[in-house]
Amino acid sequence: MSIDRPEGSVDPKLLEILVCPLTKAPLEYDAARQELVSRKAKLAFPIRDGIPIMLEEEARKLD
Repeated sequence: MSIDRPEGSVDPKLLEILVCPLTKAPLEYDAARQELVSRKAKLAFPIRDGIPIMLEEEARKLD
């Protein structure tokens, strides 16, 4: 099986279907910080080893 994307990056198809687990709003991908950002919930969910961690307790609060 070959992977055509850089290591640690997230599959674009996955990003299209993921939504905030709290608000169901769309998420923004922050490649520099490796996070998925929910503006509505004011949270940033981490991405570890290419896997989004969609747990509220793991998310970083945004200002």
